[in-house]
Amino acid sequence: MDDIAILGGLFAIAFVAATILPAQSEAALVGLLVADTHPAILLVAVASIGNVLGAMVNWALGRGVERFRDRRWFPIGPAALDRATGWYRRWGRWSLLLSWAPVGGDALTVAAGVLREPLWSFVLLVTIAKTARYVALAATTLGILG
Repeated sequence: MDDIAILGGLFAIAFVAATILPAQSEAALVGLLVADTHPAILLVAVASIGNVLGAMVNWALGRGVERFRDRRWFPIGPAALDRATGWYRRWGRWSLLLSWAPVGGDALTVAAGVLREPLWSFVLLVTIAKTARYVALAATTLGILG
């Protein structure tokens, strides 16, 4: 497989994993790290960029949630969105540092859009959170962290 296909695949799965669609980017990253065919920093960067851009899709959905909330295909239920909105109202933009979490992280990024978080602060905090998760995963996989 060529580099473009491998890195493009990692980007795509990281992008989808950050949206409200189910996907597992961590498994893809670990597999590529173990294969040792690409520098870890490149893999972390590609996964991070894809994941942040996917989270931006959630933010945009949140901005228009009133139009989409009652659609059958909208996968975040009212209870989950209300819970995430409550967290967001309580902790503000700093709750976005939990956007990496497998449970609730996607809902937080939608809530940020609903509550009109400015894009610049959204991107900054989500980038920190999601990149830190991939760095920790890569460090653990490569034996840098115990």
